[in-house]
Amino acid sequence: MSTEPVYDVGIVGCGVIGNRLAESFSAHERTNVWGACDLVESKVEAFADEYDCAAFTDYRELIGTEAVDVVYVGIPPTGHLEVAQVALEREKDVICEKPLAENAAEGEKMVELEASSERTTAVNLPFRYTPGFVEMRERIHAGDVGRPKRINLDFRFPQWPREWQDVEWLKSREQGGPLREVGTHFLFGVQEIFGSVERLSAEVTYTGPETYEESIVGYFEVDGVHGTLDLLCDHEQSEENSITVVGSESSLTLTEWYKLVENRGDSEAGDVTTLNEMREQTTLTLVDEFVTSLDGGDGNLVSFEEAQRVQRVVDAVFASEGTMRELGDG
Repeated sequence: MSTEPVYDVGIVGCGVIGNRLAESFSAHERTNVWGACDLVESKVEAFADEYDCAAFTDYRELIGTEAVDVVYVGIPPTGHLEVAQVALEREKDVICEKPLAENAAEGEKMVELEASSERTTAVNLPFRYTPGFVEMRERIHAGDVGRPKRINLDFRFPQWPREWQDVEWLKSREQGGPLREVGTHFLFGVQEIFGSVERLSAEVTYTGPETYEESIVGYFEVDGVHGTLDLLCDHEQSEENSITVVGSESSLTLTEWYKLVENRGDSEAGDVTTLNEMREQTTLTLVDEFVTSLDGGDGNLVSFEEAQRVQRVVDAVFASEGTMRELGDG
């Protein structure tokens, strides 16, 4: 029988992603869903029945329970700082959902909390573990595409929020919208391959005075490579989320969140090759890396600081109003 410790987890937020993380915590032999919290009593009770755990409607009560070792923060971005702060003050280890916070100012406070705490912290940005993206990053670093010349980020959402995202906050300009919810992942991908975005300009139009963006057309620079950001909502077209890196010898595209495609010439001549279409439960990989860190090992985790660099880019897109903004090394 294994004598290795099992870490008890408190889930704050019982939505779609909270359930996804709970599945992975339940599946991992070293973690256990001990309790959950949601403001909607019926939702947390159903969650507790499914995972055979304690139910709370006050996150402070959950976090204050001695049994809880790890807190997963899976609520909307405006609550991330408050819950993470309480958890770290109670000496709990923390996994936070992306985006890190509602804005970079709040994100900076979270980075300060991380720096002042000895607890293990991480952000759920799964491209760190997605096989197709990892191969894309490694091929570019190995020079397979030649000299990188362009980065294209393309997003199409015929409906926002998407049908399976039945939450009102995703419509709000304050903390929702597709750039924060989806673009954060791909901007993190740019950062993983090339480093921090150095400068950008963008023009944004919105669906209403307080609601999410309808269109973004942007330009950015990173490590001497020019990039484009093209996002459009509420139109007749299939959903698309992709990152393409065009090099002097070939291009690589990650599409459908997991599929890596290479183009070395004329697509009509059959020069397009699928290199990787492996699906992987990245949340389970995150949990495994987190447990490695809890055990004192070198877990491969996305830090609050790394997520904050992405948050600064998101804020700069919304603040640009068509003018060039310098981001520095961030």
